[in-house]
Amino acid sequence: MRHVIALDVGGTGMKAALVGADGTLLHEARRPTDRERGPEAVIAAVLGFAEELRAYGLKAYGEPPAAAGVAVPGVVREAEGVAVYSANIGWRDVPLRALLSERLEGAPVALGHDVRTGGLAEGRVGAGKDADRFLFVALGTGIAGAIGIGGRVEATELGHIVVRRKGPDCGCGQRGCVEVLASAAAVGRAWGGDAAGCAKAVEAGDPRAVAVWEDMLAALADGLLTGLTLMDPDVLIIGGGLAEAGDTLFTPLREAVASRVTFQRLPLIVPATLGDAAGCLGAGLLAWDLLSADVEVTA
Repeated sequence: MRHVIALDVGGTGMKAALVGADGTLLHEARRPTDRERGPEAVIAAVLGFAEELRAYGLKAYGEPPAAAGVAVPGVVREAEGVAVYSANIGWRDVPLRALLSERLEGAPVALGHDVRTGGLAEGRVGAGKDADRFLFVALGTGIAGAIGIGGRVEATELGHIVVRRKGPDCGCGQRGCVEVLASAAAVGRAWGGDAAGCAKAVEAGDPRAVAVWEDMLAALADGLLTGLTLMDPDVLIIGGGLAEAGDTLFTPLREAVASRVTFQRLPLIVPATLGDAAGCLGAGLLAWDLLSADVEVTA
């Protein structure tokens, strides 16, 4: 049975699947990244996991994977197949595509930025599957985004839109970025706990939690308005850990964005539907896209 490897490399763990041509998940597995042992150990863990998946596919389905798709965090030069930099993992300038292809005995490999890859999955098979244009925003430890237009998806740095010129310093070197004010990590810092705890306190009516939440919503809505102005999406998809707050986030966020819109088109604002499976599913799509492109070129 023809299949591909889908691999999502995170800061602490890796999620993987063997994916059939119809999108069926034939096999799923998880492994740690071995980050505490340094970047070389992470690379070895990724390559070893891929080799293990290849062996499983060969034994279970009678043939090796036709291709592999890999989603990684940080800065990625996708055209060159190089993982340029990741603070979470510690690597720099790793030719991951070449290393993986060699370990997989020449199988083609597609490399993608993790949020762009997650956005690809949400756009095709998740919350944005019927939208021609969508903006995907992940509210996690940081804030990252992806814009999808006509089936093509690109990563955006929406988290580094400056919304408070005199705001706190951001790790990117600017001040007052959306990420430093409205990410799950930012809410946790302001609350003195974690974002989930703050959301529960908001639901209970705690006035300090409500103040923290309202500050987050104001900064996030300001940043999203810039995103809507630039990208004009049909659908705005919100994912990441902060989105798990459900209506505690989405009801006031929709109101805050609507109150800021003047000439911009107000999109549907919806939660992501794929959860932490988005990166892995997107990696599988990258692999099948790679094979489709090869068929088109060689036909």
